[in-house]
Amino acid sequence: MYAVMGVTGQVGGKVAERLVATAQPVRAVVRDVRKAAAWAERGCEVATADITDAAALARAFAGCAGVFIVIPPLFDPAPGFPEIRAIAAALAEALREARPGKAVMLSTIGAQATEPNLLSQLGIAEAALSALPIPIAFLRAAWFVENAAGDVQAARETGVIASYLQPLDKPVPMVAIADIGHLGADLLGQSWTGRRIVELEGPSRITPNQLAAAFAARLGRPVRAQAVARSEWESRFAAAGARNPEPRARMIDGFNEGWIEFEAGESGSLKGRTGVDEVVAGLVARG
Repeated sequence: MYAVMGVTGQVGGKVAERLVATAQPVRAVVRDVRKAAAWAERGCEVATADITDAAALARAFAGCAGVFIVIPPLFDPAPGFPEIRAIAAALAEALREARPGKAVMLSTIGAQATEPNLLSQLGIAEAALSALPIPIAFLRAAWFVENAAGDVQAARETGVIASYLQPLDKPVPMVAIADIGHLGADLLGQSWTGRRIVELEGPSRITPNQLAAAFAARLGRPVRAQAVARSEWESRFAAAGARNPEPRARMIDGFNEGWIEFEAGESGSLKGRTGVDEVVAGLVARG
């Protein structure tokens, strides 16, 4: 039995799909049992747990050969990242109590960066779980190509997509969610001891200009990327409701300046199979 968190989201859903497709037993871990009806219909067990409830998480993980951990994205954390510290403490306590055969946690490129930024949260989670007495793997994924879902409307209506990633011709490590899900499920079936770092990006790095070109090809109209001035970032994030916009801005600085990178570099990362054109085609079809 494999417990999978985040099955109602993108990555957890892909991991669970892969496991079900290969006839592996799945326990879907959700906050609201009503949202797991589709998984129950596919033969999955369902367990309910809030991510900060260590006792409920331990019950959900008990008896499992492996656990796939997805921490919900926290785009506007309080200073000092207290939210992720509480989550990491609950996960560590639950895993220590339940003792599953192994755990795989979705992490991020740049989790090891020393400069504080939004991705530091997953570095904090890695540190909290690294000393657990079970085999654990941290799946450090690149920037999701699917983050471009927010650009579909602008590409279709105006032909201009705003880019915080810049320069516009700088290749960025990106990866499709399908590739993350595939690897996440496969890792649950592997055996190892201790702590592993597994770093994943797509078949090639993608520039903002290439992303715009993929939209243009799919929409059949000109689409171009337009850089958003650095001086505008934090005010834009604040206008959208962020109370603490600096970590998000510093994360993007890290991609643009190159200090958010894989620990093993581009040459040391695993490469997925799904290209930007395929992802953009799916985003346009849905949006």
